[in-house]
Amino acid sequence: MTPDEIAAIDGGRPLVFRGATVLTMDAAGVVENGDVLVTGGTITAVGRALEVPEGTVEVDATDGIVMPGMVDTHRHMWQTALRGLGADWTLTQYFVFYYLNWGKIHRPEDVHAGNLLSAVEAVDAGVTTTLDWSHGLRTIDHAEAAVDALERAPGRFVLAHGNIFDAPWEWATGADFRSFAERRFGSRDDMLGFQLAFDVTADPAFPERAAFEAAREMGLRVTTHAGVWGATNDESIRLMWEHGVMTPDVTYVHATTLDQDSYQRIAATGGSVSVSTESEQSAGQGYPPTWQLRKHGIPVSLSVDTSVWWSADLFSAMRATLSADRSREHLEAHARGETVVHNALRAEDVVRWATIGGAAALGLDSLIGSVTAGKRADLLLIKNERSPAMYPLLNPYGTVVYQAGRGDVNTVLVDGRVVKHDGVLVGTDLAAAKDAVRGTVEHVRSTMGEQAWQESLSPELPTAERVPDPYTYTDHDGGPERRRPAGG
Repeated sequence: MTPDEIAAIDGGRPLVFRGATVLTMDAAGVVENGDVLVTGGTITAVGRALEVPEGTVEVDATDGIVMPGMVDTHRHMWQTALRGLGADWTLTQYFVFYYLNWGKIHRPEDVHAGNLLSAVEAVDAGVTTTLDWSHGLRTIDHAEAAVDALERAPGRFVLAHGNIFDAPWEWATGADFRSFAERRFGSRDDMLGFQLAFDVTADPAFPERAAFEAAREMGLRVTTHAGVWGATNDESIRLMWEHGVMTPDVTYVHATTLDQDSYQRIAATGGSVSVSTESEQSAGQGYPPTWQLRKHGIPVSLSVDTSVWWSADLFSAMRATLSADRSREHLEAHARGETVVHNALRAEDVVRWATIGGAAALGLDSLIGSVTAGKRADLLLIKNERSPAMYPLLNPYGTVVYQAGRGDVNTVLVDGRVVKHDGVLVGTDLAAAKDAVRGTVEHVRSTMGEQAWQESLSPELPTAERVPDPYTYTDHDGGPERRRPAGG
């Protein structure tokens, strides 16, 4: 596509992807050598050798995959401004950094900077819808900055308003918050949704009830970190159940350390779980729970959590999730003295979780999440003729999960608008987004002081003793002494 053609598409000129392997994620399944026609932001036809209106812009998708734009249901976008800082953190160190020490030094402009760069990163990696689990909104000015960034950025978003510096039953019921919500979200917009984000701490008095009631009054969904080791637990779920706030409008993030009764309560009330496998495996929330969720029929979506730690793209999330689920199945079987001979979780399943599963978790599955005529054109073309890993295309779901990456995202459409083509972002001022984040890094580093900054960058290593090895006969440190095994 030329720049003029891209501009014409944004103005309503039709576009057709030709000759793709289409992963519809609906009843049609895989359409080989398929075409997808987009008109005025809507998918108008899916099939083979489609007849298209005169003047339609054609995109050669031969040897490529056209699929729905991916949906991330839990990303702390504001933390993208400190990308990679916490690569060696534990969950405890994360809590100390953001909740206790340094989260409060982030200014509204820092939230704006993190959100903007995170949004650009998302669409670049084929994530067309992101739920911003925005728990750094300690003032209304911070919330305004978060919304401003999402409205400015390419992509479809849901702001999940949170505030780790104040109790949810206080901020969610305050007049200032209600005024903000009415002002910025009084008229609902498919491009920018709104939820409440808070956790249930297992206080027997259940003060979070007021926040749930506020969400119900405002007609909002709730997203909550559940089953996080050392933070939220089965008692949190029990309290939610007994107070009648577990509904299909609640998303439980992580849900790793729950017992069977809690999973049954989530299943019975129609809730869904957002799984962040890279986070759960690395930070210590608990083992990624998909192997349990599948047993209970609980709907699953995928998320990346935060790029202050991890890779923040759903290709990595799909790959990690499939591997973690299969690993647990093997370990459970081995403990019984058995061998897994058929994988229960397939590549298609995690692609589904990353697309229509995410859309359903956000209540948007009638709008996006599948390549279906009548839905909005949130689409991506995975194609990279320069990559040997993109050929041959035999199992397209397997290619998406195990072979593809953000560098293979050729074209991205959001609501029919071209935001990436031929591997290059379109209409996005990446330099400006990077400049804003540079300002945040300088502010945070100078405010913290160099010693605290370096301690955050390189946490202290725990002490560990090496297990004595009776079979060693050469010195581990390369010394001249040689020890032979007994009897040698």
